[in-house]
Amino acid sequence: MIIKTAEFIVSNSDVAKCPKNQLPEYAFIGRSNVGKSSLINMLTNHKNLAKTSGRPGKTQLINHFLINKNWFLVDLPGYGYARVSKTAKRKFQKFITDYFEKRQQLVSAFVLVDIRHEPQKVDLEFMEYLGLSQIPFSIIFTKADKLKPKAIEKHVEDYCQELLKSWEELPNYFVTSSSRTMGREDVLEFIASTNDEIEALRS
Repeated sequence: MIIKTAEFIVSNSDVAKCPKNQLPEYAFIGRSNVGKSSLINMLTNHKNLAKTSGRPGKTQLINHFLINKNWFLVDLPGYGYARVSKTAKRKFQKFITDYFEKRQQLVSAFVLVDIRHEPQKVDLEFMEYLGLSQIPFSIIFTKADKLKPKAIEKHVEDYCQELLKSWEELPNYFVTSSSRTMGREDVLEFIASTNDEIEALRS
């Protein structure tokens, strides 16, 4: 997929105020320091489409970006270590779950995981929530440039083994590095092929 246009459309905390059209949506979510904004900028080939920050928890709203005029990339607040109040975290949780449970345009979620770390309870619990809610998702391993190739393989294998303790089948996964544009084509091709399948079903 070639990204020709990428534009910010709207930010809000109310699912009812999300765009009304029926374009497919792909939601990106992960723990607060996982490199989500950098990944979004890398995928869209725009340096400042998503706001990057040294302070985790910068994204605090549902952000819709229209890509190529035919699908939405949705940037959701991170969970985990954001430096926000407990009240704010509960508020995030409410509109995040509202988005996942009510947004009919959602095609798939991408759960971002820092490849350098062993499986984290909060990530595994969130994936379990998506599974129980029957929400399709893929895993995106981020920051692969921080590890050597053999270490990448081992960390991915360890993660898959942990998932197989509670999952019968592994979700799709992608290994990425924003600084090296690693994995970009794989993620975009997955979205493109999914969009083609949706279009075929509608026609």
